[in-house]
Amino acid sequence: MSDRIFNFSAGPAVMPEEVLKQCQEDMWSLGKTGIGVMEHSHRGKAFSAVLLQTIADCRALAKIPDDYDILFLTGGASSQFFMIPMNFLGKDQTADYLMTGAWSKKAIGDAKRYGNVHVACSSEDKNCSYIPAEVTWSKSAVYGHFTSNNTIFGTQFKTEPTPPAGVPLICDASSDIFSRPIDVTKYGMIYAGSQKNLGPAGVTLVIIRKDLVERGSKDLPVMLQYRTHAKEDSCYNTPPSFPIYAVGQVFKWLLKNGGLEGIAAKNEAKAGKLYDYLDQSSLFKATAAGDSRSLMNVTFVTGDEKLDEQFIAFTKERKMDGLKGHRSVGGMRASIYNAFPEAGVDALIAAMKEFESQNRK
Repeated sequence: MSDRIFNFSAGPAVMPEEVLKQCQEDMWSLGKTGIGVMEHSHRGKAFSAVLLQTIADCRALAKIPDDYDILFLTGGASSQFFMIPMNFLGKDQTADYLMTGAWSKKAIGDAKRYGNVHVACSSEDKNCSYIPAEVTWSKSAVYGHFTSNNTIFGTQFKTEPTPPAGVPLICDASSDIFSRPIDVTKYGMIYAGSQKNLGPAGVTLVIIRKDLVERGSKDLPVMLQYRTHAKEDSCYNTPPSFPIYAVGQVFKWLLKNGGLEGIAAKNEAKAGKLYDYLDQSSLFKATAAGDSRSLMNVTFVTGDEKLDEQFIAFTKERKMDGLKGHRSVGGMRASIYNAFPEAGVDALIAAMKEFESQNRK
């Protein structure tokens, strides 16, 4: 489509074009039903089939065992920040949190409302520009929590941390969910807002081990208990039906294009190109530590705020958008999620080379 530009937004973010085209068709009529996907009853046969297929494709894509529930909730990942401790953390208990960025910090803040929090590691001393190598777990944590990819600071865990035996590992994977193979059995729970790597905003994917579902507190409002949603296949109340459908289309796209192994290779190639250029540039510099760099969010600066602003305007003239860094850190951020095309990375590098030739230090 000639009116499409390269969208580097951190979220809501780029979606596969073929998925968008399928959404266009199904918004008018889902298959031959004569009713658009957004108009179908969530308890009707048409949407039930969509939901069941979406769950099946999610399970196949990430090789999710049968002893895990797959839920589609609302409220974004941020609602999980309080829902998790509400369910699993008593006032005299302790949970371990790894502090590596703004979102893990917010999760810690909410957890402290319900029990004790042990900060098992932190990268705040260097403005969250790295993933700590050492994690100090507490002796009796009821769970351990980490954020796998830090959108604002451009850092990412290369592999999951290993908590003590018997301690469920919980991961906020909102900005790198299904960007690479994952061993779900190492986790008690994985959750992710959909708007970065899965589809449109409006639904939160929760993959949770069944024994954790049953372990959750029963002294909570019904809607805040995981068992409520697990028992009713995410349809206790009206679910966000269109975002679920769209996420299902993204699952199909991933399965058709090599699954998690296939998309991981593409993500490594895209990010590798960009980091290779940044490492040899005399003007642009990556901000994340070399061994902690994110494949999803590449953060960089020129070292001159005015020059950063000029470069962002320069890229907009070349049909690129969303490169302005988060307001808390400034600079630039190229979010190159699963659906972001390699041609967009090539276009960005070309623009950087041109801008650098005009503004050599």
